[in-house]
Amino acid sequence: MGFLDALLGRSKPVKPDLDQLFGIPSAALTLEAAAGFTPTGLGSVCFAAVEGGAFHEVERQVRALLDADTPEGGVPVEASRDEYGYSWLLARHLPEELPELVNDLHAVNSELEANGFGPQLLCSIVAFKNDEGQSLGLVYLYKRGTFYPFAPMPGGGERRNSPLELQMKGMLANDLRVEQDLSRWFPVWGAPGL
Repeated sequence: MGFLDALLGRSKPVKPDLDQLFGIPSAALTLEAAAGFTPTGLGSVCFAAVEGGAFHEVERQVRALLDADTPEGGVPVEASRDEYGYSWLLARHLPEELPELVNDLHAVNSELEANGFGPQLLCSIVAFKNDEGQSLGLVYLYKRGTFYPFAPMPGGGERRNSPLELQMKGMLANDLRVEQDLSRWFPVWGAPGL
């Protein structure tokens, strides 16, 4: 960061740190002990698809990597596109296999980043649920290197449980790098697995 940047109030963007994803299993222990949320075994990665052979080859490699355990009984990864044109890859594991799920999400992000498609990465989500049917997603913002909780209200519709999200922010502060700018807590309506 140069002198003019400091003088004009510009800051250097946070470099993505994919290893932050490995904090999710410890955050899961906090969520379960303090609030009764348990992993669902579902996680997804969202990215802006790019036209061209190179991107499609990397996407094929990522899917092959995640589907490698399918012959041994693993569930194949599901690809989808949302109404805004973003692509999603949904990975499924047993709820008690949270570290394996996190490894899969890390692998997808790493593979896209290593092949020059890091700017297309938007977020990764790991899903949780409590006994009352309340869903909670831990959303990792790739470009910010931070997490935030997203809690859609049960029963459908596009309504958030904002008090719960703020409560989770406080609970997770010791486990994850939580996004402090609440305007960055974007809703991820219809995210696969959530």
